[in-house]
Amino acid sequence: MSIIEINGLTKDYGNHKGIFNLTFQVNKGEVFGYLGPNGAGKTTTIRHLMGFLTPDQGKATVLGMDCRTKNAEIMKQLGYLPGEISFFDGMNGMEFLKFMSEMRGMTDTTYRDKLVELFQLDFRGRIRKMSKGMKQKLGIICAFMHDPQVLILDEPTSGLDPLMQKIFTDLVLEEKAKGKTILMSSHSFEEIEKTCDRVGIIRSGNLVAVEDIHNLKEKRRKTYVITFDSPATAKAFAATDHHDKITVNGPVAKVSILGNVSGFIQSLSKYTVLDLDTESSNLEDIFMQYYGNSDQQKESKGGHKNA
Repeated sequence: MSIIEINGLTKDYGNHKGIFNLTFQVNKGEVFGYLGPNGAGKTTTIRHLMGFLTPDQGKATVLGMDCRTKNAEIMKQLGYLPGEISFFDGMNGMEFLKFMSEMRGMTDTTYRDKLVELFQLDFRGRIRKMSKGMKQKLGIICAFMHDPQVLILDEPTSGLDPLMQKIFTDLVLEEKAKGKTILMSSHSFEEIEKTCDRVGIIRSGNLVAVEDIHNLKEKRRKTYVITFDSPATAKAFAATDHHDKITVNGPVAKVSILGNVSGFIQSLSKYTVLDLDTESSNLEDIFMQYYGNSDQQKESKGGHKNA
């Protein structure tokens, strides 16, 4: 059952900026990752789902209701974290949480208070003096605290330290286990990889792929750093084994592999290996597969920020 549906959604700002004929669905109980660089159209899509924008063509629905005409009804069952959060800076954190709780008609604040403790929110100081990370935690709590059926999260871990990112990931998995439906935009493949069932990749306003997360992992290029017992061994490995990409610097070889790594692991058994490490992968490797040539990549990176 589709909870979020986007059909032929178009918003043309001119000069090839906007979103164009987007069509995809997010199913009940699914976490859907929405990937793309700045300017690709992620936030423009989300603003349509929130009912903030009127499309030139197409339609967006949440829980079977039109996002533009039934916005008030949708918001009762939806949690939203914007990419750029606006607060009443004169309030402190708890004053803002109480204000939002009253706006939503919440009578039971048990879950809200649990989230405050979970994210170690210091709610005593004025919001204007909060750090970026503390404001982000406040926004996350506001999105989740009323236990909504649907969550739409725009770059949710922006500004969070690694510990808070881990706590957020665990929270998303808990909500998923409850049957919640979540759409989450991100720059971080690692964040998406840990939480999502499927991923949509957007380029210059066009949806270029919708992939099962397991399929996307297989297309992810993996980089290994191998330290051999000598430069000669490293050269011999590079000369006799054929890999997608390999560089050698003294006894250290760096190998980049796309897809299955079993052949690579077997080939290492022929040599004396002192150390084997992995490098953090970059979203560029995945984007390159969908973004085409270098001119297209420049367009996607340097274009107008419509997200």
